[in-house]
Amino acid sequence: MPNQLRDFVANDEYDLAVRELAARGDVRRYRKGTILIHEGDTGETMFIVLSGRVKVFCTDPQDKEITFGVFGAGEYFGEMALDGGTRSASVITQFPSTCAVVTRSALLAFIAQRPEFALQLLSKVIRRLRLATRDARNLAFIDVYGRLTVCLQELATPQADGSERIDERITHQEIASRLGCSREMVSRILKDLASGGYIRLSDRRIVLVNKLPQRW
Repeated sequence: MPNQLRDFVANDEYDLAVRELAARGDVRRYRKGTILIHEGDTGETMFIVLSGRVKVFCTDPQDKEITFGVFGAGEYFGEMALDGGTRSASVITQFPSTCAVVTRSALLAFIAQRPEFALQLLSKVIRRLRLATRDARNLAFIDVYGRLTVCLQELATPQADGSERIDERITHQEIASRLGCSREMVSRILKDLASGGYIRLSDRRIVLVNKLPQRW
């Protein structure tokens, strides 16, 4: 068994099932910045992240990018194309990453032996579709500042001193890609929040010091 699979910690039945499925895949290592999936390609494989981190995104003809999600160890992606359709988004590694690449036939064989995994897989797809619906609604009905506050609060982890810290070293451009707005707008809002004492930077990470105002 590859070292990456031995190090893949399983905390519950779902994690155990993902680990078993990963063992049926081809373990591959990728450099930072490697495109794993191209939007529009036909897909016959899904990927299980064993280490590292990947970003799911789309770009328009003007190279404007929007991010749909960031996945780390224990997560998988590419499963929606296993119906024989085309890939709905692109995926790139944000750090050196190791993935188990599972073919459609291996997944179907696994489901035949572990039919309960089909329900787990469906539940994961439903959750992601709900998040996509929420994000689409936010883009339509909530302004940039509102989307930014939601993003920061979702990423932040409570600290012992009462503040909230975003452990991920996320750039203004990465935030903008998640929100569907310009980097300049994100930089301007964050600068104002920092000037108002609502946020601060610590080791290149954003810390929410006080409750963010409802309006900007």
